[in-house]
Amino acid sequence: MTGLLPGADTTGLPGYLQRLVTAAGDLPLRHRMGGATDTARRSAVLILFGEGPRGADVLLIEKSARLRTHAGQPAFPGGGADPGEDYPVGTALREAQEEAGVDPDGVRVLATLPELFLGPSDNLVVPVVGWWEDPRDVIVGDPLEVARVARVPLAELADPANRFRVRHPAGYVGPAFGVAGMVVWGFTAGLLDAVLEAAGLARPWNARDVRPLESAGARVAGAPGSLGEGGAEDAAAPTVADSGPGDAATRTVPRR
Repeated sequence: MTGLLPGADTTGLPGYLQRLVTAAGDLPLRHRMGGATDTARRSAVLILFGEGPRGADVLLIEKSARLRTHAGQPAFPGGGADPGEDYPVGTALREAQEEAGVDPDGVRVLATLPELFLGPSDNLVVPVVGWWEDPRDVIVGDPLEVARVARVPLAELADPANRFRVRHPAGYVGPAFGVAGMVVWGFTAGLLDAVLEAAGLARPWNARDVRPLESAGARVAGAPGSLGEGGAEDAAAPTVADSGPGDAATRTVPRR
């Protein structure tokens, strides 16, 4: 089922999130990759909104540079479903807990967005939208998979000065965001672009500003539309946790 989940409580949500979940069944995605194959792996990502030190924000991770694929790329927490799991909600919550230390009990799950088939990796991904009712420490879960975790202000993502498009060596051109010294592109940027529009937060920006992916500062991996180990293919603000010496998680958000 796509859209607002049965029994989801929208009481007290900020206006932008109310607008997003209302439009969840018909997200303005720019492009899709066709129908899923019979062998497609079921995956989910968590788009987790909250109210942070700098206002409304969304949780993103940066993949570890040690991964064989998509090393160092920003992403939503997420990954493949485990057997017998409550998919996609249970999958998204479990991955967010493993990768960023998110307590599932502190998340109000609201809606699912249209599933997206990523042909190059044969993954069918369902984005799950949640509200972080009880934000805790932003931490790096498994430093072998995650380099850092960040709560990125929505105002920074919507700022035209932080928006442009990137061109992949394979020919792909798509939206990108430059925030906190990182470039969010590919699958994650496409979702963010659609989410900002559906939430009524999008501002006019220069879509003619197209930069080669390498010169934009992003790590170049395979063409968009693939999932690496532990999450989605393919960003960060003052509230950031980095894996430090010895891979110990560094907490940068006061515990409540």
